[in-house]
Amino acid sequence: MSEEFKFFAADFPDTPGVYLMKNEKERIIYVGKAKRLRRRLASYFQKNAGHTPKTEALVRKVRSVDILLTGTEKEALILESGLIKKHRPRYNVVLKDDKQYVLFRLDKKSVYPRLSITRKVVRDGSVYFGPFTSGSAARATWKLLGKVFPLRKCSEHVFRNRVRPCLYYDIHQCLAPCVLEVSSDVYADQVRRVEMLLSGKSGELVASLHKQMTEASEALEFERAAFLRDQIQAVKKTVEGQVVVTHDNRDRDVLGLTENEQGLGLGLLFIRQGRLLDEKQFFWPGLTLDEGPEVVESFLLQFYNAGRFIPPVIIAPYEVSDTLLGEVLTERRSGAVRLVAPSTTQEKKLSEIAKNVARQARIKKDTITERLYSVLKLSEEPFRIECIDASHLGGTGMRVGQVVFEEGRRNKEASRVYSFPELEGAGDDYAALAAWVHRRVDSGPPWPDLVLIDGGRGQISAVENALSECVEEMCWELASIAKGPSRRAGELADLIFRPGRKNPMPLKPGSAELLFLQMVRDTAHRFVLGRQRKARKKAVLQSELTSLPGIGPQTARILWDRFGSLDAMVEADEQNIRTLPGVGKKKAAQILAALGSLKAARSV
Repeated sequence: MSEEFKFFAADFPDTPGVYLMKNEKERIIYVGKAKRLRRRLASYFQKNAGHTPKTEALVRKVRSVDILLTGTEKEALILESGLIKKHRPRYNVVLKDDKQYVLFRLDKKSVYPRLSITRKVVRDGSVYFGPFTSGSAARATWKLLGKVFPLRKCSEHVFRNRVRPCLYYDIHQCLAPCVLEVSSDVYADQVRRVEMLLSGKSGELVASLHKQMTEASEALEFERAAFLRDQIQAVKKTVEGQVVVTHDNRDRDVLGLTENEQGLGLGLLFIRQGRLLDEKQFFWPGLTLDEGPEVVESFLLQFYNAGRFIPPVIIAPYEVSDTLLGEVLTERRSGAVRLVAPSTTQEKKLSEIAKNVARQARIKKDTITERLYSVLKLSEEPFRIECIDASHLGGTGMRVGQVVFEEGRRNKEASRVYSFPELEGAGDDYAALAAWVHRRVDSGPPWPDLVLIDGGRGQISAVENALSECVEEMCWELASIAKGPSRRAGELADLIFRPGRKNPMPLKPGSAELLFLQMVRDTAHRFVLGRQRKARKKAVLQSELTSLPGIGPQTARILWDRFGSLDAMVEADEQNIRTLPGVGKKKAAQILAALGSLKAARSV
């Protein structure tokens, strides 16, 4: 066991930066920023400092402190946020549910704008509406709008290359501007209606549609009148669940904090154009209102990242003293952001509503990570699970795929594929898994709490031996999942092994723990196979297509995107080739000649 940390002021500079506190296992347990590192760190280790119980527990566990120097306190604030998101330290206020919520995106730069669903805000001139915490509800609304407002549904790539109308045109849900002559004024009128609806101007829109419906009916244009009637009904159905809470038609988010016997809850209201669009709860066990200001500031920095929609006004439960936080959010929004405490009667009322939402937040009982901790006899709850699967094609293209699950949810950005050209032709899964260990250790933290291996006792032994040789102090929890002797329905089809045990772990067939581990294993298997196929397809593309005269990598990629296979390419005629983007008459002739020679060579 390592010795207790001894703080010496001379060891730390009195400049801006970030400090990383580590425990005896060298795991980061707290990340903080400071304008003056020496003074901030000294405040932790002073006797009789009057710390909160959480801070006292933190100080007792600290065994070392690393620092990262920055030029300014603002840079330290941004770096601190990134490190908290990456390492998710135990004693930081970590936003566990930090997924991007669903937004509607209207591309106003296009002549024929498209209403699409996205989770990321890009500053490209588009208009965004939302957010919606329920993806299914947002998609249902999107489908409803698509039925009565005939905007195009296809992406820009498909829109530019389509040669005939799609099914949406046949069922009267698209005007087909991709191939038909559609008046820009007529299309713009539909876009304006959708924008009015999503901007909260539903009353004005309904009145306008009612007037147009009456005029169409009086002119005996009954088909158009029925179409407008359907639009009115769709508008009413879209906004029927929204409540008007302000009359200034502004966008704002409102935060509320409450404390109960389990911890601290935070409620968040999304108000768009004066309407309460959605709400969300967050919870941190063991915290009190004394730590409220830290919770609010940390939440604001983590939640409102650069890819999220940020409103111009955020009403917080407290006066936010950190002016740098407002500057960072302003930069992320590319527009002014005001962080204010509730002052007017209306703002105080909204704050009380947010508190009521926060009171609904509770600890999620019996999570999958808690179950795994119990049934697998782990040393601690597995927050981060890394699952690996070795794969090759007849001994070639040896790769190990790695997928990551954090708190039971997949982190797609952390997925990796490790290739091992030195093992080419060997087809040795054990050697690949051992080599993966060395590469994974070299890549550094965040370290896994559990490594799940697709395989049996042999695979888990290969990883265990390589891990012990790589770094003596490195001790990861390991488990493997293998197909059992029986595949019949109702019998145990998968076995879970742990190091040091001859027999598999006693997981019940159909249990939540086993089903979760199977899902994680299958995800890793699909991921590495997909990368294998992609690599193989790229190799074929490079070897067969790019070796032909007149076909470079860019043209080859266009051909693959359009036709999908070499067989379809060699059977294409001049008309199909001429519809490719950027391909003229001369270029089409070159491609046809090259594909003709390939077809002749393949038929020999």
